[in-house]
Amino acid sequence: MRRILVTGATGKVGGVLLRRLLADPAFGDCVVRALVHNRKLEPGDRLEVVAGSISDRSVVEAALEDVTHVVHLATVKETPELVMDVSVKGLFWLLETCRTSPTFEQFILLGGDNAVGHFVYPRRLPVTEEQKHMPYDGCYALSKVLEEVMLEQYYIQYDLNGCCLRAPWIMEKDDFKYQLSFGEDVFGGPRWRDLVGPEQADEYIRTGGVPVMLDPDGRPVKRNFVHVEDLVSAILIALDHPGARQETFNICMNEPVDYGDLGEYLAQTRNLTPIPIRTPYYSTWLDNTKAKFILGWRPEYDLVQMVEAAWEYRRAADDPRIIWYPG
Repeated sequence: MRRILVTGATGKVGGVLLRRLLADPAFGDCVVRALVHNRKLEPGDRLEVVAGSISDRSVVEAALEDVTHVVHLATVKETPELVMDVSVKGLFWLLETCRTSPTFEQFILLGGDNAVGHFVYPRRLPVTEEQKHMPYDGCYALSKVLEEVMLEQYYIQYDLNGCCLRAPWIMEKDDFKYQLSFGEDVFGGPRWRDLVGPEQADEYIRTGGVPVMLDPDGRPVKRNFVHVEDLVSAILIALDHPGARQETFNICMNEPVDYGDLGEYLAQTRNLTPIPIRTPYYSTWLDNTKAKFILGWRPEYDLVQMVEAAWEYRRAADDPRIIWYPG
């Protein structure tokens, strides 16, 4: 019987993964074990819950008992006090326990395109899995590099069966709408309000302005995204896939979002006014060809579907927008 441990099980990706693992007939013979820390989760039919810190070896060993597969989603953002405990120490205890476990079969790591610089550095070509690591400032991007390198070393040292799915910015619900907000409720960055000033930002809110990110030369930026449902589809396909062994895959939309096209679409469909804003960021094109070729995975969300899903989403009273981490 397969027993799948999911770390970070109460996060954005973890919640969708649990739902789909427990609902998909292809995984009907599986038990899912969730490792949780700050947020609670109730056990249920085929769902086991272990609570504790991933940096605690005894917690990790208990969570991995009889486990066959690990999907490692737990992470922290720009929180220097926690990042090494979770991203380095926690991953180390996971890998150490997996390599000596009699039941272990596969380890899947959720990586990030911040390990290869996101949209911080200028590019001449699409970014493939061969791109060298080049994190930008801050501890989060560095932590994603350290995770990938550590997993790769376990391939070399112990022939561990692992896989890294490298994702860009992950969208769900109305995230895509709020990453364009001129208000304090902006999701992620840039913080458009800081770039234009609070008075101008308030005017854009009043008149229906929507930011169009420009690069330093004044051209619309192309930026990579992935919808959480597409990402979870890739995780489900990678589980037990022979082609995934010791490979890294870019998991993203077929084409990055062009902010110029996004502004035009919102003007046509939502009567919003595109506001060009020059930034220090550059276009980048994350290439997902390898995942499509080897795994047979295909993303369903493009720019139009991303917009329509976000603008049509209506939050329930018990589902407020909450930013769980800084940065």
